[in-house]
Amino acid sequence: MKACGVIAEYNPFHNGHAYQLKKAKDRSGAEVMVVVMSGNFLQRGEPAMLNKWVRAQLALQHGADLVVELPIEYSVQPADFFSKGSVAILDLLKCDTLSFGSETGSGADFYEAARQYLEHEDTLDEQFKNHYQQQSTYAHTMGVIIKQIIPDFPIDLNQPNNMLGFSYAREVIKQNSGMDLLTIQRKGSQHSDKRIARHDQTASGTAIRQAALSQQPVWEDIAAVVPNETLHELKTNRLISWDDFFAYLKYTITVTPLEELADVYLMEKGLEYRLKKVVAHSFSMEEFLTKLKTKQLTWARLQRLCVYILLKQSKQSVLSKVNDVRGLRVLGFTSKGQQHLSQIKHESSVPFITNVNQKTSEQMDLTILAGNVYQLADQKSIKSQDYKRKPIKFIDIHPSY
Repeated sequence: MKACGVIAEYNPFHNGHAYQLKKAKDRSGAEVMVVVMSGNFLQRGEPAMLNKWVRAQLALQHGADLVVELPIEYSVQPADFFSKGSVAILDLLKCDTLSFGSETGSGADFYEAARQYLEHEDTLDEQFKNHYQQQSTYAHTMGVIIKQIIPDFPIDLNQPNNMLGFSYAREVIKQNSGMDLLTIQRKGSQHSDKRIARHDQTASGTAIRQAALSQQPVWEDIAAVVPNETLHELKTNRLISWDDFFAYLKYTITVTPLEELADVYLMEKGLEYRLKKVVAHSFSMEEFLTKLKTKQLTWARLQRLCVYILLKQSKQSVLSKVNDVRGLRVLGFTSKGQQHLSQIKHESSVPFITNVNQKTSEQMDLTILAGNVYQLADQKSIKSQDYKRKPIKFIDIHPSY
C-alpha cells in the first residue's frame, strides 16, 4: 500500500491538522496515512494537554490510519534528534512520502536546502562556533551564517515550521531514505499566534491551548477551530499543564545533589547552581522559567531540561537510547492501517509493540517512566499509559471533511 507519513503532536488536534491530513493524502495519492506522534511530553518540553491515547483517537477519527508513538528520548529534543527519530520511524513503517506543513517552499526546495547545508556542514559548524553569542538564539545565528555562506539558500529558517521541515529533509538525506517530501502550505493563523481570531476556522495550537486553559474558556471560539470530537475531549477531560508538575519539579531540584543535577541530560555547565537558587524563590512554573530565561536559554530549551530533571535522566542514559529506534509502540489504527501493519511487520528490523509486558518494556523503558510521571498530574482520572493498554481499533469510515 502506498503510504504517506506525517510527524505530529496534536496538542490538541484542530482543523488545521485535519486539513493537512486530507491535503497530504490527496496530493500524495496515498492509500494509508501514517502518523508518528509525540507521547505525553512534547518537543518544546511541555506536557500534552490530553494524553496520547485521546490524541491518537482524535487523529484516527479525522484522517489518520495508523498512529505510532515517538519515544520520549526523541520527542523531548531539539529539532535534530526529534527529526532523526521521526524520520527513522516513518522509514521503518515503509512510507513513500513525508508530508509536513511549511510557511513557504516546496518539497524540492527543502530537499535542495538540506543538500546544500550538508555540502557545507563543516564550514557552517565552524562559523557557528565562532559567532554564537549569548545575545542571540541558535536559529537566528545559524540563519545569518547560512545566508553568508550559501546566498541562494532556498528557505527561510526563521519560520518555525520551515525549521522543522528543513530538519526532516536533512534526516531524509542523512538516513538515505527514499521518501519524497511534500509540503502543505500553512493557511490562516500563524504558528505563534496567541489568540483565536473571530470568524476564522483555523487557529494555532498555542491559541487553542491558551483559550482552553484560561479560567473562563470561551467554548464558542474554540468550537470554531476544532472538530466536535476535540471540543468534547477538551470540555470533559482534565487538561494538563506544567502547573500540575511544578511541585514535583521543585522538590526534585531541591533534594538532588549538585553533582547529580549537573549530570542531567541537557544541563549546561554551571546552570545547576542557578536552578537551585531560583527554584527556592519561585512558586509557579511560569515564574521559575521567567527568572531563568535568557536569549540563549529559551523557554523551550529550559522546559526540555525540566522534563529530564523530573525523569532523573543523565546525559549518558538518554544519549545511549537515541542511536537507533528500539521498538514501535502502536497507539491505534483503522482497517487500512491494520492492513498496512500486517503487510510490513515481517520486514521490520524492530518489534511492533502492541502489548507492553516484561519483555517489550525493555524497548520503551523511558517512555513508560514518562507515562508514570504524567499520571501524577491527576492520578484519579489518568489511567495507566502503557501497561494493560492495547491499540485503539478505529474500524470505521472517516467522517466527511
